[in-house]
Amino acid sequence: MEIVPQEGKKLGAAVHGFDYASASEEDIQKLKETVYTKKIAVLKGQDLDPAQFLELGKRLGRPETYYEPMYQHPEVPEVFVSSNVPKDGKQIGVPKTGKFWHADYMFMPDPFGITLIYPQVIPQKNRGTYFIDMGKAYEALPEELKKAAEGTRCRHSVRKYFKIRPHDVYRPISEIIEEVETKTPPVVHPTTFTHPITGETVLYISEGFTVDIEDAEGKPLETDLLHDLFKATGQLDDTFSNDNIHLQSFEKGDLLVWDNRSLIHRALHTSAPEPTSSFRVTVHDEHKLYDGLTV
Repeated sequence: MEIVPQEGKKLGAAVHGFDYASASEEDIQKLKETVYTKKIAVLKGQDLDPAQFLELGKRLGRPETYYEPMYQHPEVPEVFVSSNVPKDGKQIGVPKTGKFWHADYMFMPDPFGITLIYPQVIPQKNRGTYFIDMGKAYEALPEELKKAAEGTRCRHSVRKYFKIRPHDVYRPISEIIEEVETKTPPVVHPTTFTHPITGETVLYISEGFTVDIEDAEGKPLETDLLHDLFKATGQLDDTFSNDNIHLQSFEKGDLLVWDNRSLIHRALHTSAPEPTSSFRVTVHDEHKLYDGLTV
């Protein structure tokens, strides 16, 4: 196994010669260290079926199955499918997922540490995923914003980007929203936390899921602080030219593994989408998202 930095990129490393089935425990630890320190590891030359992809995920931790069945692979439910490519005339998974800044499962009580994405059908033009390293973004914040965020907590909810399910057709929207709020009520996490492996401070907010900010006693802050943090980190830049934004491209055989603690991401979609399909496996590693998280 050979690990080399991605040339000319703000994040990431390419990993050559990795085979999940024959990898030693030392190899696995080196891969995880790369994920935590380089934030994105691109495993090159992978050729896995869904069951093998899941087995790769199991080498890194405990897989988490997505809670909504319509996203699940029909044969391997632990594999999340994002796809606009029908199979045998049927829709598999959900199209156009993740077109907003977010960290996976940020709206749940116990978010996981590692995300794996395995592209299956790759667009010719609009290829890639945008990332922001929220550890580096926190470092670059003006001191007044760091001070304002200190000791605060943020509330996260899936409500804004919840996708209507097939069985929701003809249901009143108020009924659907009530179900969403009951099944996945908003959760509160610290606005910043210490990464349990690297020790860096991570700013844990996203434009897609973070809906409110409050003080340590739970009182909502009636300020523009959340908007200012979104803006300062690059999440409101619709040109995607902010210095914090990294576009990660990929090619056939690439499998991306990233640090879901530090990174927020946003899918690259356009108004005229090309055929695209990808598989996702998400895993809990040896640590909670942050020290002190009790679930």
